Amino acid sequence: MDRQKHRILMVSDFFFPNFGGVESHIYYLSQCLLKLGHKVVVMTHAYGNRSGVRYVTNGLKVYYVPWRPFLMQNTLPTLFLTLPVVRTIIIRERISVVHGHQAFSTLCHEALMHARTMGYKVVFTDHSLYGFADAGSIHMNKVLQFTLADIDQAICVSHTSKENTVLRSGISPEKVFMVPNAVDTAMFTPSPERLSCDEIVIVVISRLVYRKGADLLVEVIPEVCRLFPKVRFIVGGDGPKRVRLEEMREKFSLQDRVEMLGAVPHAQVRSVLISGHIFLNSSLTEAFCIAILEAASCGLLTVSTRVGGVPEVLPDDMIVLAEPAPEDMVRAVKKAIDMLPGINPQVMHLQMKKLYSWDDVAKRTEIVYDRAVQSLTTNLLDRLPRYLTCGAWAGKLFCLVMIVNYLLWCFLEFLQPFEGIEEVPDIGPLHAPSDSRDDL
Repeated sequence: MDRQKHRILMVSDFFFPNFGGVESHIYYLSQCLLKLGHKVVVMTHAYGNRSGVRYVTNGLKVYYVPWRPFLMQNTLPTLFLTLPVVRTIIIRERISVVHGHQAFSTLCHEALMHARTMGYKVVFTDHSLYGFADAGSIHMNKVLQFTLADIDQAICVSHTSKENTVLRSGISPEKVFMVPNAVDTAMFTPSPERLSCDEIVIVVISRLVYRKGADLLVEVIPEVCRLFPKVRFIVGGDGPKRVRLEEMREKFSLQDRVEMLGAVPHAQVRSVLISGHIFLNSSLTEAFCIAILEAASCGLLTVSTRVGGVPEVLPDDMIVLAEPAPEDMVRAVKKAIDMLPGINPQVMHLQMKKLYSWDDVAKRTEIVYDRAVQSLTTNLLDRLPRYLTCGAWAGKLFCLVMIVNYLLWCFLEFLQPFEGIEEVPDIGPLHAPSDSRDDL
């Protein structure tokens, strides 16, 4: 029999035209779910003058709600002010599953809260790792505990991420699925001609922030250049730590050996990658690094810090791991340079096509949606005890928030009943599946 078709609302503060791992994940997952016959709508905040409803590739509908980013592309937390917008979109698009992405997305948490208040099934995907000791992590973990206290299913992008999420939020491990990221191997292909090893080019493409190990690069690059005269660096990316890299380049007179590209549009990432031999990732924390997959798909040997879910991403013959310390990173780069003669970019690309596929990610996510839809539907009184387990005072505060949200929803139902909101007609067939789908 045919698999049940879902109507999915993807919600996150992070989506195109912004670039990053979460943005790519939402876009590619949505495209593959459309091919499988599901209805997918994306909700995010406005970017510049991009506000209102837009359509992107294959008819993917995106609501850029008129909220402006407050900090690091996040909207200002409002708790209840997003309820009318979320309610209207869910009803107009006849949504059956609301899927939120990223733990520090304000819009994601608020949309999931409103969806649960309205009785819809909700799924959450965690894309990052957090600690337990600093003030920011403690605050974020409490917010996550609130959101996941009443979630139907959750997804993590690596086994390390799953363990981290379960410990931070207290969610039952049976509710958490591990579904990895993937890479568009048709877009990230190796250079047709193999590069000469007379000059070795090491590529870095990353946001230049503390979490991505930009400070580590400041110490590693000069030492590698000193030890290996034939090595040159290409650094793509922007951020607050770019100034430190510029200062390092001036201090050690490496202007001719360290090229700073600034922010690189996603469409141009491949052209930068195929100009190098080695991809260097210096992240201090990472649940799953899509950039590593893109580099490997282009045939680059990867050198990366051994943090988070990175050791799960690639087989040992495609990556050299190091501790997040300058001396060990330099040792790993030396080992990678010695391995280069035995690396075949075309073979590596074919191996990546077998290992990672967004179509496979979409099919595994389908199973999570099926489980969410089959979960029991509960009323407010049944759900409130779940929030009480979140802490002595926090649990009572969370219950109060949910009660107020429920009363506001009832007030909106009175002002503008469900039946009074016009449903949006689907344009054409409900994204008919491609020929690749099995006939059952």
